Amino acid sequence: MPEEPKLAEELKKMEYEPLLPVEKKLISYSLIIGAALLGILVWISYTFFPGGH
Repeated sequence: MPEEPKLAEELKKMEYEPLLPVEKKLISYSLIIGAALLGILVWISYTFFPGGH
């Protein structure tokens, strides 16, 4: 039975592929939306639940 290839060996064989422009846009949109939602949740927390602050 042949031995299964190791993950590290397979990663070394892979070629470098840069991100596509649409992938970069999706990543940046996701980070912006995440930061905005986090800010909104913090604002809601301070506004409606001021007891613990």
